[in-house]
Amino acid sequence: MIKTLLMAFGLFAAAAQAAAPQEMSLEYDLYRNGLKLGQVTDTFTRSGDRYTLTSETRASGPLKSLWPGSIRLESTGDITRQGLRPEQFLHARSDSPHKLARARLDWKQRSIAWQYKGESWTADGLLDGAQDQLSQVYQFMFAPALPADYSLQVVSGRDLNDYRYARSDGGAIETPLGPLVTQQYQRITQQPDEKAVTVWVAPARNNLPVQIRVSEDGVTLEQRLVRASVRD
Repeated sequence: MIKTLLMAFGLFAAAAQAAAPQEMSLEYDLYRNGLKLGQVTDTFTRSGDRYTLTSETRASGPLKSLWPGSIRLESTGDITRQGLRPEQFLHARSDSPHKLARARLDWKQRSIAWQYKGESWTADGLLDGAQDQLSQVYQFMFAPALPADYSLQVVSGRDLNDYRYARSDGGAIETPLGPLVTQQYQRITQQPDEKAVTVWVAPARNNLPVQIRVSEDGVTLEQRLVRASVRD
């Protein structure tokens, strides 16, 4: 019986992995406190069991002075039966190259090594299922199941945080792929100053993230999908 269940789980996970895309190019309009700030372009490429995710943010219009350059995030790693397993995360600003932040995830040693502005430090305690700041959004597309409530570690360019998400009905959202029924995942925060994160995914489109909202220090940034190219 146990062997049958394990085989069924393996087949289900493999099917979920196979359904995930080979390539994606997504463009989002970016809003800051309700005002359009610019654009975010995310790309995903897969080569065998390896992946590369990039996200580039550029401001435009009257708010361009807030971000005169571009912000680039990059996540690279493996695709496993449990989803994405990042090995390196980069956070870079074109106007401040000295502020490049790098995090390396060592799954054998269960540790993270950071580099930022000439300094290096490490931390132990890396847990199964940990994601980085970028891959956490796309893990919904690669996980073998869409949980109602789940916890994970999230690695940024300079630290490690514990996140817990709860799922609820996200309603229908207009997208370039037509109106899509969504599920909403909202981070459960414990303190008023914690970063609030909400992600709307479309189950009919393999849990594609169609809207993302992040609130911190009185500022709310929201991404709304405006263009999508997905190749299975």
